[in-house]
Amino acid sequence: MEYKSRIYVAGHTGMVGSAIVRCLQKNGFENIIKRTHKALDLTNQAATEKFFKREKPEFVFLAAAKVGGIHANETYPADFIMENMLMECNAIQSAFRNNVKKLLFLGSSCIYPKMCPQPIKEEYLLTGPLEPTNEAYALAKISGIKMCRFYNRQYKTRYISAMPASLYGIYDRFDTENSHVIPSMIMKIHKAKTEGRPIVELWGTGSPLREFLYVDDMAEACLYLMHKYESSELINIGSGQEISIRELAGIIQKVVGYNGEVVFNPQKPDGTPRRVLDNSMILATGWKPQVEMEQGIRREYEYYMNQVVKA
Repeated sequence: MEYKSRIYVAGHTGMVGSAIVRCLQKNGFENIIKRTHKALDLTNQAATEKFFKREKPEFVFLAAAKVGGIHANETYPADFIMENMLMECNAIQSAFRNNVKKLLFLGSSCIYPKMCPQPIKEEYLLTGPLEPTNEAYALAKISGIKMCRFYNRQYKTRYISAMPASLYGIYDRFDTENSHVIPSMIMKIHKAKTEGRPIVELWGTGSPLREFLYVDDMAEACLYLMHKYESSELINIGSGQEISIRELAGIIQKVVGYNGEVVFNPQKPDGTPRRVLDNSMILATGWKPQVEMEQGIRREYEYYMNQVVKA
């Protein structure tokens, strides 16, 4: 990938896509093609094909996706599987038809079985049942991974798949129905602080273990893989650090400055009991994450205060 290469970042207004754009710009890439969802609906096959034919991107970062937390995934499973599969099919097929040199497809750690061994190796894909609360989204992402692999097999394309750990950072989604765990906790704890409430309740038991990756670390890994990685096998991108949901709440409580009590409601779902990626493959290539958990939470909270609360 050269500095003047035509690079399309699908989903550039989201947390993941915007981080990839920042990373590309920081590293000297200027010819970046961007389209909002309003300007280009990737679920529309004809519009997607027309865009690729006209713009002729040479490299594609496929970060566009319909995403959400446990509540959204449970409530709208048909929307999650249909919209994500349409975007993947249309973008990958149009990339092939228009001779894209290389494509990076971004998945999610939720593609792995609910109860698979930990840390999760890439080879554990499809070795057991998925977590029911996000099965629809996971199946769509697995389809994208397989699509890239099969295009490579049949057409000798260069489509790679990367699976990041749970992501957080600036431009995260802050809304009551579709937020992931970190922005959801930030909103709840900040609201309890501003309202002077002595107690804030969070979902689940607080015991599940999770791995989180700051989104700008993920973007640097994606650029690194676009330069260095050629295998059809998916590759994990993780921080390698586990934290319980209860410990995470404690960090957010500290960052927000909330002096009340955080309690957990065990009647609400926990999701997968433990999820941490084995990132030995990508670490062996020379890449490693840079942002520590509390540092990343502080950045996200500053973004929330400046861009969401004061907006």
